[in-house]
Amino acid sequence: MKHFYTGLDILIFILGLVIVISSTSAYGETSFSKQKNLIASNGLHTIKDHYKMVIKQTPYSVEICRDVTTSGDKTGDTILGAIIGGAIGNNVGDVENGGALGAVIGGMLGHANSDATSGTKRVCSIETRYKEETQEVYSHSTVIFLHEGKTYSLRFQK
Repeated sequence: MKHFYTGLDILIFILGLVIVISSTSAYGETSFSKQKNLIASNGLHTIKDHYKMVIKQTPYSVEICRDVTTSGDKTGDTILGAIIGGAIGNNVGDVENGGALGAVIGGMLGHANSDATSGTKRVCSIETRYKEETQEVYSHSTVIFLHEGKTYSLRFQK
């Protein structure tokens, strides 16, 4: 979709730019332009600086240690013993169901010889946290001017 601008639209835009440019160069980088929420007005136009609050996050690491309860689960040792016992049972002699018998005996031995114990142990890990600092920063400026009885406002960046 094409937009067509009338001569009046272009004139208003150019007038606004002239006002912004002349105001910015007239004040330059003086202490006036650095004051917050200051409104400059010469009767023909008004310029206002706008500021916003932002949160700056700075990461830092911290070591966190917790006491964790362990269950003392011997399942892993039992299964490992059953696998080894089954493999040995299949390869020993000519025993019927030697693999199954070896798996049962190996599982019992794996469970009995397991060193898994229940209790509490300290577990530490590194976590990233963020220090937050609120800062006020420049957002934009607006110029408000009157043209042929109508008020116009333009937003711009310095």
